[in-house]
Amino acid sequence: MNKLCIGDNFQIQCYKHNQKIERASDEAVVLDIKKDYIVFGNNKTLLRKAEGSAWKTKEPAILYFFKNQWFNIIAQLKKDGIYYYCNIASPFIIEDNTIKYIDYDLDLRVFPTGEYKILDKMEYKYHKKIMNYSDDLDKAIKNGLNDLIELYKDGFVAFDDKVNLAYYDEYLKIKKN
Repeated sequence: MNKLCIGDNFQIQCYKHNQKIERASDEAVVLDIKKDYIVFGNNKTLLRKAEGSAWKTKEPAILYFFKNQWFNIIAQLKKDGIYYYCNIASPFIIEDNTIKYIDYDLDLRVFPTGEYKILDKMEYKYHKKIMNYSDDLDKAIKNGLNDLIELYKDGFVAFDDKVNLAYYDEYLKIKKN
């Protein structure tokens, strides 16, 4: 992660366990580089699903990708507040100017009210069975979800609305230049 610079732009590719690409987006601007994670920003970025559908996101987002954690965090800056969409996923790698990770279906959705909900449990069970997730992988995924919930409850910086709004201001400055 030493070669990255603030303002660099990357694509993002999300894969499934079977190594097939699930979706891709065309913008992730580096906003901050920490020891264990990188913070990116985007706004109205183009998302493409593997089956061919495509759309632009409706709002700005601040994205946290972790070097050694089994999740990533997306702060969605919506008109009615900041929502957090957290993917349970493999730690990221960067290859060919692209952030790559494997999505393991389970998601944590945090609402502006502070409430949260675990999503896609059935999808996880289905993929676990048909893609033969190992016991070790299953444990890493479940630990990732538990770690993520604890970080949220402990007030981890990625869930701080003021921090994410400040990152969005940085994103706007970078895009302006």
